[in-house]
Amino acid sequence: MFEYRLDKDTNTKTVFLKGRIDSSNSAQAEQELLKETGDFSGTLILDATDLEYISSAGLRVILRLKKQNKTTSVINVGSEVYEIFDMTGFTEMMDISKAYRSVSIDGCEVIGEGANGKVYRIDPDTIVKVYKNHDALEEIKNERELARKAFVLGVPTAIPYDVVRVGDLYGSVFELLNAKSFAKLLIADASAADSLAKDSVDILKTIHSTELKPGELPDKKAEAVVWAEFCRDYLPADVADKLVRLVKDIPDTLNMLHGDYHIKNIMRQNGENLLIDMDTLAMGHPVFEFSGIYLAYRGFSCIDRTCVEKFLGITYDSAGVFWNSTLKYYFGTDDPEKLAEIEKKAAIICYARVLRRTVRKAKESEEYKKQLIEFCKNYLIENVPATDSLYF
Repeated sequence: MFEYRLDKDTNTKTVFLKGRIDSSNSAQAEQELLKETGDFSGTLILDATDLEYISSAGLRVILRLKKQNKTTSVINVGSEVYEIFDMTGFTEMMDISKAYRSVSIDGCEVIGEGANGKVYRIDPDTIVKVYKNHDALEEIKNERELARKAFVLGVPTAIPYDVVRVGDLYGSVFELLNAKSFAKLLIADASAADSLAKDSVDILKTIHSTELKPGELPDKKAEAVVWAEFCRDYLPADVADKLVRLVKDIPDTLNMLHGDYHIKNIMRQNGENLLIDMDTLAMGHPVFEFSGIYLAYRGFSCIDRTCVEKFLGITYDSAGVFWNSTLKYYFGTDDPEKLAEIEKKAAIICYARVLRRTVRKAKESEEYKKQLIEFCKNYLIENVPATDSLYF
């Protein structure tokens, strides 16, 4: 009925439950389990992969185990057995997690990628976002809650309906029938850039017009201050001081921000435009959003202009057209001086971020990293002293 495995390194004992636990065998099951686990003080995990059924008598056995060892949890619970745990309130009393069905992404089209995961189309109706973190369940739960929050507040977004295993990683599944990203639409028809930019701005304004409560989402300004402070070791003291002051002077607003807004994260489905990749939702002044948009369309390619093509699938020039159209429609002007001033504000924040990211995380060659760091330093040294504010 049971198999046991002890991991001495983590002081974890796993009990593999098999078959059925009901009134006919619950007494024997309890006796055997208590004998094996009675004096164990480490973490106790009950693996229900092969558990076919559990009755109220079996549940009482689990409850007594939980009282004996507070760490007891149940994992890999099939749908029917999970429903029993859920209906009887066990999911509120202890940690019980479902078994996740497995899906394959072999040969699937990649339709998007962000810092935390990659998005694949696994069939005409369905996409899956595969998280890069091997222990991503908390991230998945957080993104689902953020997507629901945005949806309720009127932001058009796709909400994941299932969690799956993809090899040794986890993924969120979305139903997006025949949906195509704006990137795919733009690649297919470059002349659509202007209309796609308008639609992109419509969603962006919907996001930014959504006012939140203090503390409801992460504060993007607090994150940007960290980027600016990091630059102190790479800039002259007067430039660094002013950079930090300019970021801190940006007004504290309650606008919703997407945080990773670009043409791979906007999908069109049956004429409706929807956002995906909601795990980066934040709040703050819209200039922080534009610094991220600038990063996607221009900043990534400040040294190597093929970077934007590798990331978004469009040329550097096409990305520039889309960026300029986004500014034009969002701010309602085609005045080149005004738009250039807005771009500079976004770029200063962007390159403070890129400088920190390059020093801390970039996997590129040392020569490329050196060039990128020098570019960011020189841009900030040239533009920060001539800038009076970073907000519009």
